[in-house]
Amino acid sequence: MSLQRFTITTQTNSKLLHYSVALMLCVLMFSSCNIVKRVKTDEHLITNNTILEDGKRITSERINNIVVQRTNSGMRKFLSFPLKLHIYNLARPNIDSILNANILSDSSKVKRRTALLSKKQFDKQIDSKRNFNAWLKRTGEAPVIYNEDKTIKTASNLRKYYHSNGWFNNNITYEVAKDSNQLAQVTYKVTKHKPYVLDSIHPSISSPAIDSLYNTFSKASLLIKGEQYNELNYENERERINTFLRNSGFYHFGQDYIRFKIDTIDTNHKVHTDIIIANRTIRGDDSTTTTPFKVYKIKEVNIFTDDNYNNREKAISDTTTYNNFNLYSKEKLRFKPKALTDAVFINKGDTYSYLAQSRTSRHLNDLQMFRYPNIDFVENEEDTTLTANIYLEPKKKYGLSFDSDINQSNIQTIGFSFSSGLKIRNIFRGAETLEISGVAAIGASKTRNDPEAAFFDINEFGGNIRLTIPRLLSPFNTDKIIPKYMSPSTAMNISMTSQQNIGLDKQALSGNYSYNWYPSTTVTNTLELFNVNFVKNLNTSNYFGVYTNSFSSLNTIAQDNNYIGSDESLYNSSLASPYSPADVFIDDVLSGNVSLSSDDYDTVNTIDERKERLTENNLIFSTSFDYKKDKRKSIFDNNFSVFKWRIELAGNLLSTISNLSGATKNDVDNYEVFGVAFSQYIKTEFDYVKYVDLGRKNVFAFRSYAGIAIPYGNSNSIPFAESFFAGGPNDNRAWSAYNLGPGSSKSTNEFNEANFKLHLSAEQRFSLFGAFQGALFIDAGNIWNVLDNVEEEAATLTNFSSLKDIAVGSGFGLRYDFDFFVLRFDVGLKTYDPSQSDNKRWFRDYNFRNAVYNIGINYPF
Repeated sequence: MSLQRFTITTQTNSKLLHYSVALMLCVLMFSSCNIVKRVKTDEHLITNNTILEDGKRITSERINNIVVQRTNSGMRKFLSFPLKLHIYNLARPNIDSILNANILSDSSKVKRRTALLSKKQFDKQIDSKRNFNAWLKRTGEAPVIYNEDKTIKTASNLRKYYHSNGWFNNNITYEVAKDSNQLAQVTYKVTKHKPYVLDSIHPSISSPAIDSLYNTFSKASLLIKGEQYNELNYENERERINTFLRNSGFYHFGQDYIRFKIDTIDTNHKVHTDIIIANRTIRGDDSTTTTPFKVYKIKEVNIFTDDNYNNREKAISDTTTYNNFNLYSKEKLRFKPKALTDAVFINKGDTYSYLAQSRTSRHLNDLQMFRYPNIDFVENEEDTTLTANIYLEPKKKYGLSFDSDINQSNIQTIGFSFSSGLKIRNIFRGAETLEISGVAAIGASKTRNDPEAAFFDINEFGGNIRLTIPRLLSPFNTDKIIPKYMSPSTAMNISMTSQQNIGLDKQALSGNYSYNWYPSTTVTNTLELFNVNFVKNLNTSNYFGVYTNSFSSLNTIAQDNNYIGSDESLYNSSLASPYSPADVFIDDVLSGNVSLSSDDYDTVNTIDERKERLTENNLIFSTSFDYKKDKRKSIFDNNFSVFKWRIELAGNLLSTISNLSGATKNDVDNYEVFGVAFSQYIKTEFDYVKYVDLGRKNVFAFRSYAGIAIPYGNSNSIPFAESFFAGGPNDNRAWSAYNLGPGSSKSTNEFNEANFKLHLSAEQRFSLFGAFQGALFIDAGNIWNVLDNVEEEAATLTNFSSLKDIAVGSGFGLRYDFDFFVLRFDVGLKTYDPSQSDNKRWFRDYNFRNAVYNIGINYPF
């Protein structure tokens, strides 16, 4: 068990706290508030906008977003409760007049309060009233008053929208229903009529060089005869043609040279399209000329490797030519030529391509060796060629970092940690990066009973070395399988940690050798050719001191069966190994020296099997592949999906070597390496996340996850570090971490885990006020044992009927957005608990007393 650090540092603003408390008290009165409180007598508050398309109500967020004058947030959402409007209504529009009339204009009242509070405190009190009133206005939302001009604007926008989608003869009308309560509802009626479809498409291209390529680039045209007219298709087609020509050598080409001329007069609802591509326009000081576009080729590629402000006056002193690339340096060339040219996709003799230019910029940045790489093209008009000049400014070779932390956890009262890291760039002159880091931590244990022991009796030390090489380091040529435009890289990593008075006290050594590449902007692939993990438990005699629930169950069985007295314990502090009596009791039970009921015997046997598995040393030698497709365009994108898949194979190589070498097996029929039985299993995981942007800061998020690890060969169980658990702030939030499952078992273990997992989550996120956001969620899932050595029926997945043990949690959350991270508070309620009897599973402990309160950083998925 490793020490987990989780530290949150906050600064409380007293005024904000004061306002928040006051606001929560005011919320209790909202239900009786009048929503038109701040609406003038001759005005009407808009409560609803409805769009009827040929008589049918439109729910599409895309079309409803066209409405210029939206209703107040929450007017038709979140239980039809416009929270922000109610907050705004709490503010006084004439706060200064009220303060003046009630307090400031009465000199005797001012004098009394000044004498009582002092002048400074009195002024602060008055300012706080003004500030609170201003805060209510900022946090709330002013009532949306019906405006005729904005309604006309909306009708015009709807007309344009339907026109852009092929309904050229659409008709838009609107009706406004006002009532005596100063409320208004607006209904927009859309009559589409017959749409127009694409018919003939004719090119009109001025430059012969472009015209000769028309048959090539028109094959993938987005303008397809017979399809309904869509203005967006024309915009995308314009961009597509521009991209094609820019990548076909037309250096000076741009989208402005492409335009479409459409004809719909007397065409029987058909659209005739002319694609017009003009000649190049050259603007001089006094004249403008036109000339046909020409294809440009790359004449030279020059790489200036140390271009910076400090050596701007220096002359070039080192020149190298490598694979038709010219490399120049004002000092001694620090990089091997191949390390730089591998990141350049602009080649001498190639036709100019904007794609090659953008890939070069991206890959030079990915090297993390240079500041703002710059590519400049110089035109040679006499032979229609380009000279590419690439200017590079190297970063500092060495980078040093330090970090410190103060933390608390479930095993220590206070702890201190310090870490440092050294980054060395271009260490072998091939743009490699070497990172060396170390961490040291000390802490005071909560269970420290020996007064003579040191106060800081917990410690952890670790170190890590990582080397990143910007290419695939392999004896085979992989360029055809993974070309260099995929940014391939090799990473080698070695790390070790040592812990004392943490869990079972362990030493861990790990190393991996992996390849990374990016087939597209959305896809990431990682192949760990090998990953070695060795974990040695140093203090296995303290097992029952860590897993106290197991000890408590064992001790109770020993007392109930008169193995020890009712006031005695299997723990003896006078012994060198205080928990050794518990081990003796287990041996007596399993050897038949102590007679127990079948249930008690099964419990002791299960505790022993779990103890053996969690205290054994682990050796994992595995190979894995990770695939990730992330369609998120930016951190502000709320309409995307992420799919991740991982497969891992462990122990096959060691098993093959052991078989071929004729190695002997141990007493339990397993091969060992360095005295440790290595793990052998296959593990795979699937993870899919989908976000749907519903507009107005409303987001629906969904996650599905499935994972399974099957032991075989040299193993009949999965190492604890590779098993699955359920519950926690990022899982099923109605259960704390490790407390759910397996299956329907009523386990009291501190860390419940298994080798198969299913999980589903759905969450509706919405804006409340200011930076506060709310969420309603449902989590479902569980863990089970399957195809391993666990035989307990309640904990195993035997068939589809076991899926009835999927646990369901629901609840709500409150989040505060700090821009750079989100502080999250979720309340999870047990909706369906499979550990209960069949007729008591639904809403058995559905109350705040049995709820789980989760605090987390950022969203759970």
